[in-house]
Amino acid sequence: MALDGLKHRIMGSVGALRGKRKIDEESVKELGRSLRKALLEADFNVRHSKELTERIERRMLEEEPRPGIKLDTHAMNLIYAELVRLLGPAREIMPHNQTILMVGLYGQGKTTTTAKLADWWRRRHGLKVAVIEADAHRPGAYEQLQQLLEGTNVDVYGEPGESDATKIVRNGIRNVGTADVLIIDTAGRDGLDDELRSELVRIAEVANATECFLVIDAQVGQAAGPVAQSFHELVGVTGTIVTKLDGTARGGGALSAVATTGAPIVFVGEGERIQDLELFESDRFISRLLGLGDIKGLIDLAPGDLDQEEAARLAQRLMSGRFTLTDMYSQMEMMSKIGTVDKLLSHLPDAMFGGMGNMSRAQKQQMQGNLEKFRVIMDSMTQEEKDQPHLLKSSRIRRIARGSGVYEKDVKELLNQWNRSRKMMRGMKSDRSFRRKMKSMMDVDDMDLGMG
Repeated sequence: MALDGLKHRIMGSVGALRGKRKIDEESVKELGRSLRKALLEADFNVRHSKELTERIERRMLEEEPRPGIKLDTHAMNLIYAELVRLLGPAREIMPHNQTILMVGLYGQGKTTTTAKLADWWRRRHGLKVAVIEADAHRPGAYEQLQQLLEGTNVDVYGEPGESDATKIVRNGIRNVGTADVLIIDTAGRDGLDDELRSELVRIAEVANATECFLVIDAQVGQAAGPVAQSFHELVGVTGTIVTKLDGTARGGGALSAVATTGAPIVFVGEGERIQDLELFESDRFISRLLGLGDIKGLIDLAPGDLDQEEAARLAQRLMSGRFTLTDMYSQMEMMSKIGTVDKLLSHLPDAMFGGMGNMSRAQKQQMQGNLEKFRVIMDSMTQEEKDQPHLLKSSRIRRIARGSGVYEKDVKELLNQWNRSRKMMRGMKSDRSFRRKMKSMMDVDDMDLGMG
């Protein structure tokens, strides 16, 4: 997940309180110093960092933990509340009858984000969506948008070779303006120069947009604030989309800087796939950041073509302790549809699955590679072998390795992973806390999961 470094530094700061029975002023001061350092290293604004840590210090000294709550948990609750307060409440987006103007500087990922937003609206609300490519200055912008949205049923309008962006928008509205949601991509520059200002003002007058979204790269850090303010003053930005949040340590600066302007964050982008855009809700984002999970967000990640009945059947088998290689294969197929290992684990509480959420980026990447390799290996197995893994002895392992183009040790590694997963599933069957989490996730009771 984005800002993993901040997460681990916050955990370290709070960990110093573990085992303490009573809070004292020196411990609170040390917590504040450690938190301020963590926030500054994540590029949060100095003033924001100071105000936030001072509020946490004051609340730690003034507010008694609820009965039965440990000091470190109490501190984590306060950090969560203050970070959510800093980033602000979620901005409600109306689903229908929208014309959205996309603006931003050059190289911020605006065209890619336009495609992601169009696909998000199509998937989330099942609406007719159309896009107008009005970047008349960058060669290939129209072709790029077409390629990104290929197979999505989103209409893409453009006029390659036309230099008048206002004319493209006017013609585009005539041709595809009856869509439920119309999104207009515009040109960017290295800076907000007079030419870009004039063009954006003319386009805004023709578009008469209901929303104006500024796209900004998380790598710009604290500079996101002044940029957002400039565009807001020019065309009345109603929301900001922060992109490439997974690829920078400066994301804290961009998030906090934008959140305090008149253009709140509405979406964040993490990842290269067209599906890698999510509605920004500060409480859920901070919950994931602090390792507390976001089960509702995990459910939202599931694509429309995911077989819900098959997912429920698999969940029932997993919770009953029965787990074959066939089940493992189905599990991997579902995971590949939902997203990467990193994205999936970021939505689960860190304590689940033996603390897998605390794995390093390198470990998650290795796990991602193993999943893809294991699926190829299982494609070389017979259905009987997948249903009864105990049949896989030396001769069969050699045949499967040859058929899948891997070494025998890779097949054995798969079997070891299956064995570990099977034991973990058996342990979960008797874990009441996990069963309650599954009930919350799946909206089913114990009987539905075969746990009665």
